[in-house]
Amino acid sequence: MSGHSKWSSIKHKKGALDAKRGQLFTKLARDITMAARGGAGADPAMNPALRLAISRAKDANMPNDNIERAVQRGAGNADTDQLVEVTYEGYGPGGTAVIVEAVTDNRNRTVAEIRAAFSRGGGNLAETGAVGWQFETRGVITLDASRGDSDEIQLAAIEAGAADVSVDDSEVEVLTEPADLERVREALAGAGLAIDRAEVARVPKNVVPLDEKAAIQALKLLERLDDLDDVSRVYSNADFTAEVLETAGLSA
Repeated sequence: MSGHSKWSSIKHKKGALDAKRGQLFTKLARDITMAARGGAGADPAMNPALRLAISRAKDANMPNDNIERAVQRGAGNADTDQLVEVTYEGYGPGGTAVIVEAVTDNRNRTVAEIRAAFSRGGGNLAETGAVGWQFETRGVITLDASRGDSDEIQLAAIEAGAADVSVDDSEVEVLTEPADLERVREALAGAGLAIDRAEVARVPKNVVPLDEKAAIQALKLLERLDDLDDVSRVYSNADFTAEVLETAGLSA
């Protein structure tokens, strides 16, 4: 794992270690349901958001039966009308920026839980717009660098239309414009490259370096937020060194 790994990469690796699969599948199913509930309908061929949600679920090895049930639940709208997507912003240890995306049927419960997590984690919830400007929405495709020649992967990504590619010892991260994500992902998969995950995400424009104490505290805060049932995704601009990740048991 690189010395400047983002929380999404850390969470992905940690998830493989502690196997919180039940909670992960619940969150992925909710994302599929919300996408299927939208105006684009329950046909993945006609609904890009649903295709992406299903792709993320398959990347996590979610059973097809679970995926189909989530699609049908969204298509039926039977008990999903009360669900809403909400975004919260806040500050973590060391002045780092944190964005939390959630899906909830009770805003009061969700905001109370998120505020408490920030407070216990050495941060604080902020007003909308406080830190959002520090991120940009991009398509993010991650590949395991050990499964092929990183230079070839990088060249294939550029030829497929990637906006940027970064390579380290353990993974290749491909950034695209959100609208280009699916096209680039399909091109890489068609080239026989193994894709770990692909998603539209909030990518920090710059990262904030932290000393060991603040970094460990930030990791605990991000994990606490991510473990909340209503939370779908957590983004941060915190920078974690390889030494800190090893101390936390999250090294590659």
